[in-house]
Amino acid sequence: MQEFSQEKPGWLKIRPPKTEKYAIVKNTLAEMGLNTVCTSARCPNAFECWDNGALTFMILGNVCTRACRFCAIDHGRRGQEVNPGEPAAIAEAARKLGLPYVVITSVDRDDLEDFGAGHYAACINEIKRRDPETKVEVLIPDFAGRVDPLRRVIDAGPDVIAHNIETVEYMTPTIRDRKAGYYRSLDVLRNIKRYEPGIVTKSSIMLGLGEVERDVKDTIRRLHEARVDVLTLGQYLCPGDMCLPVQRYVPPEEFNRLKSFAESLGFSSVAAGPLVRSSYRAAEFFKGR
Repeated sequence: MQEFSQEKPGWLKIRPPKTEKYAIVKNTLAEMGLNTVCTSARCPNAFECWDNGALTFMILGNVCTRACRFCAIDHGRRGQEVNPGEPAAIAEAARKLGLPYVVITSVDRDDLEDFGAGHYAACINEIKRRDPETKVEVLIPDFAGRVDPLRRVIDAGPDVIAHNIETVEYMTPTIRDRKAGYYRSLDVLRNIKRYEPGIVTKSSIMLGLGEVERDVKDTIRRLHEARVDVLTLGQYLCPGDMCLPVQRYVPPEEFNRLKSFAESLGFSSVAAGPLVRSSYRAAEFFKGR
C-alpha cells in the first residue's frame, strides 16, 4: 500500500484576502468583541468568506464542554460566562456589515441548564426584531438529545437549522466526543422536521478520516431519510497538533461522485468539494434550493 503523504495537493491551495472587506470584517468583530468559528476552528475558507462579507458567528464563549478529536476549539468541564449583550452585538454587527444572511453556531454547553438554547433564541429574536427580512441559519449542538431546548430554538423562527453528523457510524466514537452520538444526531434532525416541517434542515460530513465510500453513501441515505434538505461534504483538514491526522486527501472527482449520488436521492441542495464546510456559501445554497 502506498504511504500517505501529508503534503497538501494543489486543489487545497487557499488564496489570501484580496479586498478591503476582509479587514472591515476583522475590525468590526474585534471592535464588538465577537467570536467566529472561522478563526476559533481555523477554517480554511476564512479569507475567501470574509473577503465576500460572509462569516459564521460563534456564541456562548470560546470553551467547549466536549472534546471532539477533529476540532481545535479549547475545551473544559465548564464554559465561559454567557454574555447577555451578545445577541444585540451580533445583530448590530450584521447591520454594520450589511449581512442579509446571518449564520450562528456555538460551542457545546453541557454545563448550562438549557444547553445554551435560550441564548440561541435570543440571538435569532434580536436579529429578526431589527430586520424581519434577514435570513438566519443556526448550526446547533445536540442539546444532549433533549427536546425542550431544541423546540426553544425552533420556536424562535430561524430559516435554517443545521446539525452536523460529522462522520459515518462506525467512526463516530473515534472522532466525536463520547457524549455525542450518530443516532442522536439523526434524531435531532428528525425532530426539527417533526416539530416544524417548514424549516430547512442541513447537515455535513467530513471526508478523509479513514471512512470508505459505501459507508459515506449509507450516511447520506440516512440523512435523506431524516428529511434533511441541504447536505455538505468537505475534506477534513487537521486544525491542530492535538487533533486527528488526515488519513487521505479525497480527490475532487470523488466529491463529484458523492454529490451526484446525493442529488439522485432528492436533496434540495448539495455542496461537495475539498474546501466545502457546513456554512460555506450558506446564503447561495439557501437561495438555490
